[in-house]
Amino acid sequence: MPRFLISFDAGSMDHISAEDLPAVSDAAHAVVREAKAAGVWIFGGGIHPQQATHVSIDGTVSQGPAPEHKAVIGGFCIVEVSSPADALTWGAKFAKACRCTQEIREIMYDPESR
Repeated sequence: MPRFLISFDAGSMDHISAEDLPAVSDAAHAVVREAKAAGVWIFGGGIHPQQATHVSIDGTVSQGPAPEHKAVIGGFCIVEVSSPADALTWGAKFAKACRCTQEIREIMYDPESR
């Protein structure tokens, strides 16, 4: 069954006031619980707003997003559903709960990752 990455960019939730964050968190956790009950949840979470560490092919370590990056993921989940339409349905649920646009991308199957 195909897996999909549902994600949003860092800063996408900056419009949410501190007073509203608990309600958004509760709504997002409700969707997570719904996805788990439906058997589609694989994994997910928010990404700390910090600089990333990169390791290049020669082993060099550097800090911060690569210069070519225009956006950084702020949060994500992976769901396993039967169709792209089902992934869009879950994306819509997370968009409503998180009050921000979600990006949905199919993950390429790799038999070594099972």
